[in-house]
This record gives sequence, structure tokens and C-alpha cells, in this order.
Amino acid sequence: MSAPRTDIRQTEVLPDLLLRGAPERTALVSSEIETPENGTALTYATFREQVAALAATLQSWGVGRGDRVAFALPNGVEVVTLFLATTATAATAAPLNPAYTRDEFRFYLSDIGARAVIVPAGGGEAVRESVPVGALLIEATLAPDGNVGLECLGGPPGTATHDRASADDTALFLHTSGTTSRPKGVPLSHRNLIVSTANIVETYALVADDVALCVMPLFHIHGLVASTLSTLAAGGTVVVPPRFSAGAFWPCVAAYTPTWYSAVPTIHQVLLARADADHAPHKSSLRFIRSSSAALAPATMQGLEDRFDCPVIEAYGMTEAAHQMASNPLPPGERRPGSVGRGTGVRIGIMDETGTLLGPGAQGEVVIQGENVTRGYHNNPEANAAAFTNGWFRTGDQGVLDRAGYLTLVGRLKELINRGGEKISPREVDEALLSHPAVAEAVSFGVPDEKYGEEVAAAVVLKTDISPADLTAHCEGRLAAFKVPKTIYVTREIPRTATGKIQRRRVAEAFHGPRSEA
Repeated sequence: MSAPRTDIRQTEVLPDLLLRGAPERTALVSSEIETPENGTALTYATFREQVAALAATLQSWGVGRGDRVAFALPNGVEVVTLFLATTATAATAAPLNPAYTRDEFRFYLSDIGARAVIVPAGGGEAVRESVPVGALLIEATLAPDGNVGLECLGGPPGTATHDRASADDTALFLHTSGTTSRPKGVPLSHRNLIVSTANIVETYALVADDVALCVMPLFHIHGLVASTLSTLAAGGTVVVPPRFSAGAFWPCVAAYTPTWYSAVPTIHQVLLARADADHAPHKSSLRFIRSSSAALAPATMQGLEDRFDCPVIEAYGMTEAAHQMASNPLPPGERRPGSVGRGTGVRIGIMDETGTLLGPGAQGEVVIQGENVTRGYHNNPEANAAAFTNGWFRTGDQGVLDRAGYLTLVGRLKELINRGGEKISPREVDEALLSHPAVAEAVSFGVPDEKYGEEVAAAVVLKTDISPADLTAHCEGRLAAFKVPKTIYVTREIPRTATGKIQRRRVAEAFHGPRSEA
């Protein structure tokens, strides 16, 4: 394998990342679920030509600097190509979950201020009915040879400034997942995304021989930056199925021999639980597995490593930081189960409520600084005032930094359980439950209690039958008495967001009901 190139940070705009790939090498493969081996492949040369051609088409319809182009498309060549083509016009790409309802599309498209909306040919009825007045409605079609075709169906073409994009132009507009409030718009510049991409390439020593299997949705920062942009910046190959499928995962690995994949813990847990049924090999082409976007239980990490015979690297990312902030290193570096590692090109601190930075070992709010961090939320001065303190961005996560710079997350500040003044980390309770061999998934949360204000509850998915009383007894041997769940709900499925994240508030509402507003 050749050594990784080190000049990614000198790249000014995202489409120029494609110049790093050898023209004849495969850049993108859009695989199928039923027959993963029947994928549509694009070389870097063809990919660059497509991006330029689609950018010219969008510009001919009046799309340019300051405009926002929304997509509601399934994973595939179309999303990646249109994302880069949009950014080439100096406009802003705004990928959306195609499974949103009409009301959700109306909110997001309005908040985005969409100048154009791109939908799949013959699909996307909910988004078609939600296109704002005056916006362009565009259909995208993927041809068998991998070419993406566009047709403008409605909306008045306009005029635009067709100058080259710059590093400070907003390239991507996403929304936070809205765990505690209405989703907030997050604009990210070319520079934000390129710096984050460079951090990822350097952390995992990605090179042109690497092949990433992208199992995360491309309307999410994790799939778009970690799996896709970083691999393209290294000159490697990205394999993009239309969605994650546990049954198709290993056939896809066999067909394309990926060297790594990155996912949320939910996906890792599914693959681990179905490893025997899916005939997953103990040896494969994978040189490492990356986990991010939520806490990974040490027991799950160990299970993956034992089963798939490659290191699992836990990382820490969020939309406002253009994804990656910290990561454990690749071997032979020290990986610490339960820790998300050290800052990767990002300064990390721990801050108290007054804005004072705390020393090693102190628990407080995780704060960050770096060129990858957004300059602020869209049209939300109140959120910006709360999020930025003395030049630091407050993540809303609670954690501890040790003297070596390794960060351990305790939980979201607003998810901590306050039982009679005792602050309980839900993650600690999760891990106690997950240490029982009968438990496949566990999510703990706080519920109202007349005596203590809040009490600990949990929802679990089981591998084998066991009673809640036995699980309680198991926890009693691992947790202080006040941390042991008072109620344990057994369920077949834990409610999740479209990107596989678990929001404890929503889980609590699903099993205990909404909290009183009184």
C-alpha cells in the first residue's frame, strides 16, 4: 500500500477532492441489495466528468451561489454525484431523508429555503407535494452505465452568479436530530468539510487501496463525510448499497472486499447478533471497523473483534463539527474500550456551567475548537449564544478527559438521570445490562417519580429468555443500589431515528408515556 498523501487540507473546494484519485481507478460503486455483485461502477475520470456536467446543467437552470438544493434520494451514485455537482456551482446541498412525511418535508424545505428540490424519477410523492412555491422540481434518473440524468419538471428557471465556489461558501446544510428541541439548521463550509475529511484520512491512514462499504445513509454527516468523502480524498473506492441490509452485508463484502466500514452501534449489534445466521466469515478483507455517532458498549466491541478478527475503532462525531472530533488510534496505538479516544485535529476541553475549563479527571461538558466546527446555527441567535462560550463550542455531551487526552463520554447533559440529587449516567446502566449474555440491546432512561423526582428505567431486547427480576439481580451486582433500574421493559425493538440513533427521551415516551408539562 502506498503512503497516504498529506495535502488534502490545501484543497479549496470539495469537487477538487476527486482530482486525488487516479483516473482509471474505481471511485464509486452503487451495489444492489438482492444481488450485491451487480453494481454500477464509476471511475474517477467518469465521476469528474459527471460532476462537471451536472453542475453545468444546474447552472443553466439558474442555480448558483447562495442557493440551496435539497435532495430526497435513496443512497447511491446519484446522491454523491449531485452533492458534489451542487457544491461546484457555489450552491449549498441539503440532503434529506426520503422517508420523511409531508409535514416534515414542509418544515425542512421551508427552513432550508430550497431553491431547487431533486427527487427520484417516478417516486418521492411526499416531497413533490411539499415543494415550496417558486422552487425548481427536478427529477434524477440513474442510467445502467452510471450516468445521472436530470429533468426540470416545474418552477421558473432563473439566473445565477456562475463564479467558482470558495472555501468559505456553505457546501452542506443539515439539521440536528432534535433530541431536546426543534431541529436546528447547521451550515457547513467547504473548509469545514475538507478539514474533517483530512482528519479522518490521517486518523485511519486511508490510501488508494482502501475500499469503504457505506452502510450509513447519505443524508447523514456520518455516511457522507466518514465513509464517502474521506475515501474519495484518499483516492479509494466507496461501495454504496441503497440501504443497510444485514442479509446483504456479507455478500457485499465478498463481492467488493472492503477494507473498512463505519456505522452506528445499532448496525454493529445487528451484524454481531446475526453473524452465525448470515455465515459471516471469521476472516475477511476488513482491516478495521469504525463505530461512531453513539456510544459503543465495550461488550459489543469485544464481540465484534472476537467474531470478525479485526480491530474496532470507536470515534466521536457530530453534525456541528462536520463529523469527527476524536478517535481511538489504529493498532499498535492504544485503544481504550469505553473511550472515544483523543482529539483528531480538534482541540477538546471540559467546561463547567460558568465557562471555566476544568483539568484532567474532572467531569463536565465537552467543548471543542477547530476549523471543522460550524460558524453557527442557521437563523438561531438563541441557540448560538448557548452553544458558543469564549470561542469554544459546547457539545451538550458530558465527559471526562484524562491526562493522556483520552475522552470518556458520560452521556448527554439533558439525558442524565437525577434520582434524588444523585446524577446517574444512562450509559453506565446500559453497560451493566449489556454485560448479561441474554441481552442484545439495552437503553436506560429517567422516568418521573414522586419520591425521588426521577427513577431509573430501561428497555431491553433479549437474545434468550430471562426475567426482568433476574436482570435486576444482575445489575445489583454491578451498580450502586440507586442506579439499578426500578423497571425493565422487555421489547422486540428499540425505537430509533432514521439514522439508527437512539434518543432516550423518545424511548422513555414509548414505554412510559410523555412527561407532564406541568
